[in-house]
Amino acid sequence: MTKKIKHSRGHLKGKKQVSGLQKVSSQQSILQQAQSLHKAGRFDQAETLYRQILLAEPNHPEALHFLGLLAHQLGRKEFALELLRKALNSRPDYVEAYYNLGMMLLVQGNTAEAAAIYRRLLTMRPNDAQVHNNLGIALKNQGALDAAEASFRKAITLKPDYAEALNNLGVALNDQGKPDLAVASFSKAITLKPDYIEAYYNLGNALKDQGKMGEAVASYRRALSLKPDYAEALNNLGTALKVQGLLNEAIESFRQAIALRPDYAYAYNNLGIAYLAQEKSDEAYANFQKAITLIPDYAEAHSNLGLALQAKGKLDEAIESFRDALSLKPDFFEAHSDLLFCLNYLDNQSVSRYLDEARLYGRKATAKVSVPYANWKCSLKSQRLSVGVISGDFCNHPVGYFLENLLANMDPEQIDLVAYPTHSKEDDLTARIRSRFVAWKPLVGMHDDTAARMIHNDGVHILLDLSGHTEHNRLPIFAWKPAPIQVSWLGYSATTGLTEIDYLLADPYVVPPQDDSHYTETVWRLPETYLCFSPPNTTVAVGPLPASKEGRITFGCFNNPTKMNDSVVALWSKVLHAAPGSCLLLKAGRFSNPTFCETTRKRFAAFDIEPDRLLLKGFVPNREEHLNAYNRVDIALDPFPYNGTTTSVEGLWMGVPFITRQGDRFISHVGESIAHNTGMSDWIAFDDDDYIAKAVAYAADLEKLARLRAGLRRQVLKSPVFDAKRFANHFKAALWGMWHRFEDGQ
Repeated sequence: MTKKIKHSRGHLKGKKQVSGLQKVSSQQSILQQAQSLHKAGRFDQAETLYRQILLAEPNHPEALHFLGLLAHQLGRKEFALELLRKALNSRPDYVEAYYNLGMMLLVQGNTAEAAAIYRRLLTMRPNDAQVHNNLGIALKNQGALDAAEASFRKAITLKPDYAEALNNLGVALNDQGKPDLAVASFSKAITLKPDYIEAYYNLGNALKDQGKMGEAVASYRRALSLKPDYAEALNNLGTALKVQGLLNEAIESFRQAIALRPDYAYAYNNLGIAYLAQEKSDEAYANFQKAITLIPDYAEAHSNLGLALQAKGKLDEAIESFRDALSLKPDFFEAHSDLLFCLNYLDNQSVSRYLDEARLYGRKATAKVSVPYANWKCSLKSQRLSVGVISGDFCNHPVGYFLENLLANMDPEQIDLVAYPTHSKEDDLTARIRSRFVAWKPLVGMHDDTAARMIHNDGVHILLDLSGHTEHNRLPIFAWKPAPIQVSWLGYSATTGLTEIDYLLADPYVVPPQDDSHYTETVWRLPETYLCFSPPNTTVAVGPLPASKEGRITFGCFNNPTKMNDSVVALWSKVLHAAPGSCLLLKAGRFSNPTFCETTRKRFAAFDIEPDRLLLKGFVPNREEHLNAYNRVDIALDPFPYNGTTTSVEGLWMGVPFITRQGDRFISHVGESIAHNTGMSDWIAFDDDDYIAKAVAYAADLEKLARLRAGLRRQVLKSPVFDAKRFANHFKAALWGMWHRFEDGQ
């Protein structure tokens, strides 16, 4: 993303008349002629006259100054700097030369010397608003944001209608993670200068960082109405549209930006992200590759290339891309989270390898913290707990589905919940749960230290992370230790690697005692299940057993296809061979892509599975159609090592039992936990052979399978996995137990 800073004077400044001479000499007459030629664009003739003066008087400050300006215009940057330095040596109080030398240094990226020049100039002109503004630009480009803010504010104090300084102040504020203050500054600049293109663009950036995508889109469109060929605005407009889910419009915006600037690597990267959201991994891959070709050390593009490779099922190559991103940008936490998440899909991944990588992430996050909190503002002897919840998924998302009924059954007399959303997406589920929180405080666009300070000031007793290493996580905030007790729960099924997170909330099945060493967190087990599902708000009914009508068993899996590693394909192929005439229904958005479907058929064909035994279903527009698709499945097959969670529970609610295999870590114990807690423990296989045997045995008894299907929804609704009131009591007891343990240790 490019953020425009408007310099107070867009062109290098020179005076038409030379002041301070006692009389109009022949040298001054020549200088005036040279300046006239210079202004008229007759550069060769102007240069000849400037040099004529310098032959007669080598240290003539004005001739040095104006020849330096001319050299800068002609691209002779170093020569220009040399000439202006000579002019200042000749006349140390030459204000115009100081000003223009500072501008040249800024343009060339020498921000440290530019700042020194502007500070020297301020000793001569302490109340020059333009100099304060340009000093702010130099400081901002050095990363000294607090000092830059102070300089811009000084400029505005001296000149309240200084629109350019207000714009620059907004950029500094937004870069500090203060988008609300930035919006106010940009808005004031626009009030003063209604056609201020860069201010509209920057306002769009700040609104986008606030998560106000609709307003951001409007601001970008205003900038584009004033400047239709504004490639940066088209790029960022596309990003805002993508967040709104308007993927086709976003793609068109990125394409327009690229048409204007064919070497625009950032637009290629963003176009790839939009294609990835459309499950078009091949197109995404091509655009990420193009971005990397243009900027080989573009860490974000390398990380996104990893996501495209992961979507294509090329996990080893994906991991290599994530590592490439980290080699370019070692503290790139998003790429490190992507790497950790990808490791969970591997069937040859050892627990120790994952744990080492997670600990490395934790050490990096800790190293970024200057001084973590060691004292907190919450009351130690409180009768109520303030519990903060950080998540990017307070919406129609698996996390939202497991959260909604818990929130509805939490005891408001003992627990105050504070929501800290990390993503701007909101929908009908968001609207239903929002009132369950005493405060709703988005972290979108807020820097980690600022967010941690706010949470600390809120006096939160316990801070829950519902994301782990999934998208939109803000795990580095936890490294600041803004709450005395910090807990990982629900959104991720492995360790975070952060020692500052005290507990992992689990159950006896997902983390048996012998697995405690897999985690940097202390394991706190709920007595039955670590999750509780909210029944879908729909009237979709359980249909009759499909096999009774079709005359064959239909196995199914609606999980993310990335979970379908080579070992899973091999085992499911054996199941199909062992159950003659059976077929396998695979449903996921990625199966809307014909290329991916063909690749999937070839993977099974390698195990002699005919293409017509695979039923591939792609994107469906709503949850009702998604749930109704379970009415085509007799028995679900759970992948491994990364088990299903939402799909498994949804399937049970739709009358579809699932076969799962015993695992050796949280992510591969999830199926066991769900099965044990819904009265389906007989469907847990000990190993591959038992998995096949159970599939064949259950498929052979259609009458028994039909009876199970008819009563399965009633059965699971009575189970701990759906009993929200019971679960909420266990959850509340766990929170208070953690707090009492903390109190006892104080």
